[in-house]
Amino acid sequence: MHMTEGSTQSPVSQPVSVKEFFERVPPGRITPIKDLAGRISVSGTLAPSYQFLLPELELHCETKSCNGIRFFEPLERGYLQPGEIKEYFVSYKCRNCKKTIKTYAVWASLNEDRVQGNLFKFGENPPFGPPTPAKVITILGAEKEYYLKGRRAENQGLGIAAFAYYRRVVENQKNKILDEIIRVSEKIGASKEILGDLNAAKKETQFNRVVAALRHGIPPALLINGHNPLTLLHSALSEGLHAQTDEECLELATSIRIVLTELVDRLANALKEEAELKSAVSRLLKTNIERTKEKDS
Repeated sequence: MHMTEGSTQSPVSQPVSVKEFFERVPPGRITPIKDLAGRISVSGTLAPSYQFLLPELELHCETKSCNGIRFFEPLERGYLQPGEIKEYFVSYKCRNCKKTIKTYAVWASLNEDRVQGNLFKFGENPPFGPPTPAKVITILGAEKEYYLKGRRAENQGLGIAAFAYYRRVVENQKNKILDEIIRVSEKIGASKEILGDLNAAKKETQFNRVVAALRHGIPPALLINGHNPLTLLHSALSEGLHAQTDEECLELATSIRIVLTELVDRLANALKEEAELKSAVSRLLKTNIERTKEKDS
């Protein structure tokens, strides 16, 4: 593992903790680190050694027993010397299930103050970023590979590429997204006006016309912070790709992914809540009927 000229993005300006670096910084960025190392004594050596301080991390674990954010603990320790660049494979294991392993390929450089330094992440496995929900992959169908390519581009800070992939996904799968919104809207008893608008929107070929066709909006259960997610997606997609910087495209790409994921979650939750409500109503009605029979007997 060696860093070559032009292989990194602009370095992060503000120092972060080692924990923040591993959890939140994508690969390819030189990052200033506070509290990178601590001095220790090693028997049999004259020169002082400085231990690479590896804290516990909070990462997503995909095993069935975890399926969420869990604590991960480091499997090894490293040692640093001021002014030297050391390369490491740093591995972490889930403290809960003891099965999932997260591995980072990094280099570390300790400053002359023996405390702060720099870290650079070559890559990590599983890849950087939150996992893609299975529900998102299902709704994207044939476009899932482009979504995953967009996800990888976003993780690597390639804004223009990520934006282009996500825009293709949303525009090409607009009818499937609308089909899912219609299906859920019917289940939760949306008005005829809303259902009429949604079915009319499916006939439109351009995403901006889809949004314009939704004169009565969508069911409140699917709103994100009070806003129509399709309008939010349109707002991001309507930005001209060639008029934006790579950093601006990265922000837009991230917004598209977050809104799309939240929409899929709300679609699933709306059906779940409706099913739970019907079950609760059914139980109460059954209880009332039994009580009435008892009184009449």
